[in-house]
Amino acid sequence: MDATQLARSLLEPVPAHRTAGLEVLSAADGAAELALTTPEALTNVIGSLHSSGLITLVDPAGLAAMIAAAEKPDEFAGVVPLGAVASMEFLAPARGRLTAGCRLDDQALLALRPVLSGASARARLTTRAEIVDASGEVVCRGRFEWSVRRTQETR
Repeated sequence: MDATQLARSLLEPVPAHRTAGLEVLSAADGAAELALTTPEALTNVIGSLHSSGLITLVDPAGLAAMIAAAEKPDEFAGVVPLGAVASMEFLAPARGRLTAGCRLDDQALLALRPVLSGASARARLTTRAEIVDASGEVVCRGRFEWSVRRTQETR
């Protein structure tokens, strides 16, 4: 299912995402791509996107990939993903137009599908995202461990 519009409606209004200018480019089949153009107000002392800005790409990239795992429009309703552990690897200055990609691996999909379908109330899974600049250079990699739960008994 193409969940791009759903991911946009859930992620782009978040105040931190709006401040950074986050855009959901695509979200389908357990994969997502997000982008932002480095806002000057969020740069560090070398004019690169601050680490807090980079996590503003890695976190929602994982969320968008989870949203993209939904097979029906209402499957994500009542699902609450909470980050439990995060790690970031900074590889190069992050400047200009940046794109983050995340694709759920088989293990993450296996854990998440029962929550999305309503067969299970909880899951733990890991997402991995990579951020590249306009030239295609990898500037950052990030990993999130998530605790995902369903708040609604039925949809």
